[in-house]
Amino acid sequence: MRRTTTALSRKIALSTAVAGVAALLPAGTAPATAAPPEDRQREYAAAAAEFGVPESVLLGVSYLESRWDTNAGTPSTSGGYGPMHLTDVAGLAGGPAEHPEHGEDRRGDPARPARPASTPARPASTATGPRVGGSGAAPPGGQTLDSAAALTEVDRARLRAEPEANIRGGAALLASYQTSLAGPTGRASDPAAWYGAVARYAGSDHADAAAAFADEVYRTIADGATRTTDDGHRISLPARPGTVPQRSWLDRLGLPGRPRPDGLECPRGISCEWIPAPYEAFGDGDYGNHDLSDRPARQKVEYIVIHDTEGSYDTTLRLVQDPTYVSWHYTLRSADGHIAQHVRGADVAWHAGNWYVNAKAIGLEHEGFAAQGTWYTEAMYRTSAKLVRYLADRYDIPLDRDHIIGHDNVPGILPANVRGMHWDPGPYWDWSHYFDLLRAPFRGIGIPAAGLVTIDPDFATNRPAFTGCETTGVPCPARGSSSVILRAAPAADAPLVNDLGLRPDGTPNTMHISDHGARASAGQTYALAGRQGDWTAIWYLGQRAWFHNPRGNPTARWSVGLVATPKPGRETIPVYGRAYPEADAYPAGVPVQAVTPLQYTLAAGQRYAVGNVLPSEYYRASTFDGSSPGDWTVIRGDLRYVQIQFGHRIMFVNADDVLLLPSPIGAPR
Repeated sequence: MRRTTTALSRKIALSTAVAGVAALLPAGTAPATAAPPEDRQREYAAAAAEFGVPESVLLGVSYLESRWDTNAGTPSTSGGYGPMHLTDVAGLAGGPAEHPEHGEDRRGDPARPARPASTPARPASTATGPRVGGSGAAPPGGQTLDSAAALTEVDRARLRAEPEANIRGGAALLASYQTSLAGPTGRASDPAAWYGAVARYAGSDHADAAAAFADEVYRTIADGATRTTDDGHRISLPARPGTVPQRSWLDRLGLPGRPRPDGLECPRGISCEWIPAPYEAFGDGDYGNHDLSDRPARQKVEYIVIHDTEGSYDTTLRLVQDPTYVSWHYTLRSADGHIAQHVRGADVAWHAGNWYVNAKAIGLEHEGFAAQGTWYTEAMYRTSAKLVRYLADRYDIPLDRDHIIGHDNVPGILPANVRGMHWDPGPYWDWSHYFDLLRAPFRGIGIPAAGLVTIDPDFATNRPAFTGCETTGVPCPARGSSSVILRAAPAADAPLVNDLGLRPDGTPNTMHISDHGARASAGQTYALAGRQGDWTAIWYLGQRAWFHNPRGNPTARWSVGLVATPKPGRETIPVYGRAYPEADAYPAGVPVQAVTPLQYTLAAGQRYAVGNVLPSEYYRASTFDGSSPGDWTVIRGDLRYVQIQFGHRIMFVNADDVLLLPSPIGAPR
């Protein structure tokens, strides 16, 4: 779609220039270090030889499960342990309870009264659509740890905690699957003939999901991979571009097929099904659990919002099928990346807690927990990236962090709502890797005179000392993170900055895992506010915020683009959580939605990175059948808004209040 906004056109031109410069100027060079250990590579080779598995198959399966990481012995969101993701769902069930955080006003529109957050979900037996979960039995592939223990005669605790034992367990499973299919065995056997065993390793309950997992493993084998694991081991899978998987082996698994309905909005080649969220009236004007529309003809889709479920896949499906609950467009399963679509892209789901964003967004829920010591699988990252690329192309959404946002980046609609906004998918979601998979890696131009910084720490080695993942005050497991910590001064012992919306008394934020008001995340771009030694300052929530950014091991990339700053003569300007029209734009009979500032202000001399220039819009949807005056229409005004990266969340300023300038002009060095 062509865009005619002058400021946005300038931003696009600048972005094109950045891409050209980035190809010539490196973002930074890490200091030379000793070669990392290679013991892990030998452990894969030894396990492949011991159990008669082609090494490329063993490495390929492990990569798609964990990218060869150990994750400090903690389980994935689907109960898998170690580099081979040996599953122990029964053991995980004894851990922290699920607390799906979907029940409050995820619609984010006070014009329609919110249903109380305590409303119980309808029992699964009466939910619309297929019943899922609830039996107490482990899902298919949910208890492979027990099988690996029997095959290797290694106890379960060692299989969970020791990488070498875990790799042996995975190799033993693959070998047993191949034997049961009567396929060729041996380390030197043709990797292409192991397709059935690889598909079974996914633990999927349908053929399409198993095949999608296996196809991605073989794509990894063909392309090859090399990386350093989270515990410092360098591992390489040499590319085998001539490997053509023998997909006929899938038939021997006897898995049921799954018809792909017409109109399913998923790319081909991934496993996807339709489990609809019900659109149902309850009487007295109440209805749920989403709103009908006609996007993008009625209103442009600007955002894709990344969530985590804070519950299991089965629980999440039960909730979205309850008409008295809330909704989102897609749910993604951790174990194999399988996707369920619930709401058409044309319609508006209730997921982000901000009606302006909801009306212009598609919401993706990923099975997982933002804090409970679990990690997101590579299979889910990859499927999610494929879905987002498909949606971005379908709706003309730029692949950047101004448009592909987390739920934790969505602003509160009014001052009273700021404190209750969600913080998922949390600091352990690997944004840099995710954007690599989106084929839109974060780039820089190599020099601080650019005036902007894009946050991009090394995920594996960036390990902020968060607390409270499971118990308040107790340190979280040391693990990689996308977040950098922001301080009030350029020193490691300086207090964290204050987020006035979270702490109106002005006290510093904390390192508690959900206290996100003093952190910035990978891919987010901020205006440079100063430099001192190994520290860099950005403009953040109306203040200078400092983060550690040593030249030898940078945690950010220098960038260029547009910045917004108050027009001359304006000491401060208001900041908004939604971009609504002026009062005169509303037709007769439609209640005016107030243009209410948040508790933050943007002061003269400060600069904030521009993400977009947007029209003022309000999608009026207050009745089940569109019978209320103005319903199912988009009310547009003369006001225009500029989206800025103001804090951890995006926010909006009135375009009439700001100048838009190229970032290098007058930038501090």
